[in-house]
Amino acid sequence: MSNLCRKVSTSSKRACLIAAGVAFLAISGTGMLPASASTPAPVSSGHHLPLPSGIAYLPAIVNLQPTLSGTWVKTGLQVTLPVAGTYALDVNVRSVLAATPPSNPYMVARLWNVTSGTAVPRSERILNQVYDLTPTGAGPIGQNVTTPISELVTVAGPTTIQLQARRINAPGASGSTRAEIYSDGNGRTSFRYNKIS
Repeated sequence: MSNLCRKVSTSSKRACLIAAGVAFLAISGTGMLPASASTPAPVSSGHHLPLPSGIAYLPAIVNLQPTLSGTWVKTGLQVTLPVAGTYALDVNVRSVLAATPPSNPYMVARLWNVTSGTAVPRSERILNQVYDLTPTGAGPIGQNVTTPISELVTVAGPTTIQLQARRINAPGASGSTRAEIYSDGNGRTSFRYNKIS
């Protein structure tokens, strides 16, 4: 114990010893840090920016009923992948389909690479189907369904991906009376992308 610390009151001895210890550390550069000191976190030499991501929503209802059976129709829902890389694409497509039996219409969606003019491989999904061969007079039937599309796509540069859809009237039955890609406060059609590498 320092001679100086022996001469002070008991209540001040602790403060005196701490001060002496800090002074010793400052002079010698050895020993342990006081309990109240903290070690700063190492500083990274590189900055990690978040990977590009985003989400878009269908801007307007798409009516497929006026088009010929089997015709692909562009929707207003699309995203632009900003840089080269691999992206996870997640789409939720809300569809409305109605018919009067006997009927067998269905709806299909896919992702379309606008930049390359090609379909995104394996992105086709059946959205909805109304299959009922009950004899005529049974009354109209319909469904309101939300279907997911999840795919990975690798692009070489900025690329626009669009949602497309079509309705198909299966042979041997009547077609649809209503076929729409829908989005409102009861259920959205959305398109999310996240760059993963």
